[in-house]
Amino acid sequence: MPYPPEHKAKTRALIVSSARRLFNRRGFTEVSIDEIMSEAGLTRGGFYNHFTAKDELYAEAILDMANNPPKEAFDGVMVDFGVPPDVLAKRIIASYLSRAHFDDVEGGCPMIALPSDVARGGEAVKRAYRQALGAIIGIFQASQQTEAGPARSRAIAMAILCIGGMVLARAVDDSEFSDEIRDIALKTALENGGWSDEVPAAAE
Repeated sequence: MPYPPEHKAKTRALIVSSARRLFNRRGFTEVSIDEIMSEAGLTRGGFYNHFTAKDELYAEAILDMANNPPKEAFDGVMVDFGVPPDVLAKRIIASYLSRAHFDDVEGGCPMIALPSDVARGGEAVKRAYRQALGAIIGIFQASQQTEAGPARSRAIAMAILCIGGMVLARAVDDSEFSDEIRDIALKTALENGGWSDEVPAAAE
């Protein structure tokens, strides 16, 4: 008897979740299909019922968090898409550059852990990364009630500060310097959005 459609969807989601954790932890090239399926509690043979290749799974893992953001993000920040655009943008920036997000390597945003692998990847992977980045930029741009050109430039700058700030913060071996990087990225991102009077400390 064939499995019902909802079983297949749940299994696919389980594989994607397993892959995202492993990719975040070790990168694309170091993780095998066998490891992904074992982490998900499944056998290798089942992989090809859902994906044609690891690249396809990698692309879906990149989009997974963008398409299914947690309602409560890092440091207890609520990411509610029903709030005004400026409130949402500020919450995302604060959550993204928080200590909790910094510490949660496996559960964090794959855009931080994977850019070098994406740069060496195929078109499907780069397209997925672009779509996820575009979604973040779109949220930030909606928070800027000005002309489209300057608003988009500020939105892109905020995305660069969030993602790039976390990449650099995780790359150094000095915790104080790492906190300093996050703190400056947070302050600059909020100032870029016109919220310089609402800047918290990222290291807390």
